[in-house]
Amino acid sequence: MDAASAWAAAKGAAYRPSRGYEAGMSLTLYFHPLSSYCQKVLIALYEAGTPFATVVVNFGDAESAASFRKLWPVGKMPVLRDAALDRTVPESSIIIEYLGQHYPRGTALIPADPDQALRTRLADRFYDLYVHDPMQRIVGDRLRPDGAKDPTGVAAAQAMLRQSYDVIDAEMAGRTWAAGDAFTLADCAAAPPLFFSSKLVPFGERHNLQAYFRRLSRRPSVARAFNEAEPFLKFFPG
Repeated sequence: MDAASAWAAAKGAAYRPSRGYEAGMSLTLYFHPLSSYCQKVLIALYEAGTPFATVVVNFGDAESAASFRKLWPVGKMPVLRDAALDRTVPESSIIIEYLGQHYPRGTALIPADPDQALRTRLADRFYDLYVHDPMQRIVGDRLRPDGAKDPTGVAAAQAMLRQSYDVIDAEMAGRTWAAGDAFTLADCAAAPPLFFSSKLVPFGERHNLQAYFRRLSRRPSVARAFNEAEPFLKFFPG
């Protein structure tokens, strides 16, 4: 779970799910709408049209926090609970792969071709490690009290984001989506951190990156996840 969503949850921000969430399903997603890693899984679920229920985790509520940590002691969102198979699945990329293996429908987010699948997983790792992580480090620092700031760490995170932007801008000169011509797991990973990081470190004159992010934002699954986070953006320190 990222710092901004933790902050929103700690404030006890209310959440009412949009139409399309379904009760009584085998799959339950434990999440918060502002969490970028939770948005990554939401995008995958919306791409596939997979029915699922939701539980919003509020770390500002002792009962909600204790219940979630009983399910997953690490205390990180998102987590998928599959009642039918009696499985608890943490970690966003693993959840998306699990859904593709056990509940395949709609868009195949992991290509069948082994080489293309590796390219997709590499791009997923790239966005998690070199866009998502530095974005969250900057957000976390902004939420720290005075006297506990880490300007050196923030400068390094900003530099990493700029370097990653350069890589994406170069790659997108010849691609439609993160791993090629098809929307995949990698694009689910790319959209949320790019949305937040652009508010912290602007894209600048990287026109291919700008065009890619516009394509992402217009994708119905991505737009839906972003729209559902809208009421919570006031908690984002960007």
